[in-house]
Amino acid sequence: MNAKKYRRVFTIVIDSLGVGPMPDAAAFGDAGADTLGHIAAHFDALKIPNLQRLGMANLKSLHGVAPAEKPLAYYGQLREASNGKDTMTGHWEMMGLHITKPFKTFTEHGFPQELIDELSRRTGRVIIGNKAASGTEILDELGEEEIATGHMIVYTSADSVLQICGNEETFGIDELYRCCEIAREITMKDEWKVGRVIARPYVGRKKGEFKRTSNRHDYALKPYGRTALDTLKDAGLSVISVGKIFDIFDGQGLTESNKSKSSVHGMEQTIEIAQRDFEGLCFVNLVDFDALWGHRRNVVGYGEELERFDVKLGELLDTLRDDDLLIITADHGNDPTYTGTDHTREKVPFLAYSRSMQTPGALVEADTFAVIGATITDNFGIAMPDGTIGHSILDKLN
Repeated sequence: MNAKKYRRVFTIVIDSLGVGPMPDAAAFGDAGADTLGHIAAHFDALKIPNLQRLGMANLKSLHGVAPAEKPLAYYGQLREASNGKDTMTGHWEMMGLHITKPFKTFTEHGFPQELIDELSRRTGRVIIGNKAASGTEILDELGEEEIATGHMIVYTSADSVLQICGNEETFGIDELYRCCEIAREITMKDEWKVGRVIARPYVGRKKGEFKRTSNRHDYALKPYGRTALDTLKDAGLSVISVGKIFDIFDGQGLTESNKSKSSVHGMEQTIEIAQRDFEGLCFVNLVDFDALWGHRRNVVGYGEELERFDVKLGELLDTLRDDDLLIITADHGNDPTYTGTDHTREKVPFLAYSRSMQTPGALVEADTFAVIGATITDNFGIAMPDGTIGHSILDKLN
């Protein structure tokens, strides 16, 4: 184990920012997918000067964005060792878990009728929907019917999720949570085991006026084993989450969690946390890239979100201290130029920056996202939990 090198580590996951196909992408139906590359090709020149100076265009050739002559960060690409391309698989692997059996998705045909029948019987509700859709689309289509009849909207997405909508006034928050708890119990069966059941409360009475509220609640699977987060927490270090991290790990291994209203808000929260005094990890997920732009195949929206992120990144860089380490990465791809609406099986970027670095430059491509958790724990002189994967590259960050 190394002696502690950095007092604070900030790990920011730009949700779905893949940087090109994995060697096995074709087996997932994703040959040729390249989230960042195809977004850059759509613009004359993405305005991402802070990512550029860190080395994002050095780890990957980007149309209209020149590589930095002297990048400020170590840069490279990470391959995914686990069998999957979803949010939980990517994040769990970062923290050391090797997922060999992918989480169940029901994107093409909705949930099996047997599951729907059991959910209906146990909740006492007629179920409508049962298909893959965006949250705004499903409310415009079925919200008025749910309000008028008391039927229950159930839907999914490209992720491993079962989502239930409930109008806060007519359905009620408590009833929505009750139904979701039943759904979580039902979907613990192996053949139906989704990563998360999500309560999606909304307000409004007619199409065009429906709005989802902040009373969302996720009923997630707990990680199947201990992760780097657990060992950091057990060592008395701060493990602070921003955005979806709490939901992804079901709160396991965290000492503090912060919900975000948007990716920009998530960065503002991160900047505020960087102004505090703590020792440990701040783990950030910025979900808008995936949820608002990738799944909806909106190339312009995705690129503009990257530009907004880059502005906030500049503010964060100005806030970081000499003994801070910043890691920027992603959890999978979601190429907005690709067919369908699903995630894409891609490698992810790895940027590691500190003001104190002497010789930043290229890193060898790694065979797992788990180098992130292994490097963080190594920094604090802590062993990764038994049964985890990954190797530290801390000694490479000089």
